[in-house]
Amino acid sequence: MPGSGPTAVTVVVVAGGAAPTGEEIARLPPDPVVVAADAGLDHAQAAGLTTAAAIGDMDSVSPEALAAAEQAGTRIERHPADKDQTDLELALELAARLADRVIVIGAAGGRLDHLIGNLAVLASPQWSGVDIEAWLGDARAFVVRGDRELDVEFGATVSLFALGGPARVSTAGLAWPLHDEVLEPFASRGLSNRAVASSPQLSVREGVVLAVTP
Repeated sequence: MPGSGPTAVTVVVVAGGAAPTGEEIARLPPDPVVVAADAGLDHAQAAGLTTAAAIGDMDSVSPEALAAAEQAGTRIERHPADKDQTDLELALELAARLADRVIVIGAAGGRLDHLIGNLAVLASPQWSGVDIEAWLGDARAFVVRGDRELDVEFGATVSLFALGGPARVSTAGLAWPLHDEVLEPFASRGLSNRAVASSPQLSVREGVVLAVTP
């Protein structure tokens, strides 16, 4: 699986939603490659992260953060405000070309439609070869294709949502297991399961699942 080898590359995408918490910053791998989406550049600088690239229409980033990034030699990719992709989607395109694993932070808070759109974008088939997860304050969301171990603790609530179509799923380490069963995208069967072991495992043989631990 991507992200499992000794030379695996992790890219942290900092979105322009609510600022990531200190706990989230502390959990990041050391010296990550950081890509900022528009105002995520302000969040990255405030957290002391060295940003490799900033991308977006730059309508929300502060002039001070942008100037500091340009002075530091950060790669800046400007896009028109009237575009078909969100700044986060543009950042994910760049990150997926560089990474085996992508961690998105700073995507919580703000408008509900933005949050729904961002979660949908995470599961795009464009980056099916990359392990993607989002840290959303107290919640985490994992995109699962194939086999994946969830980095959650014993007793954590785990909800599974099929995205884009039915998903055929097996689980291990959850209180209500699935055995090569189909989750439908417009049903609530996968809601509010519970981890009965640390690092429960999912196996998705068809489709894509968003695993959320609130």
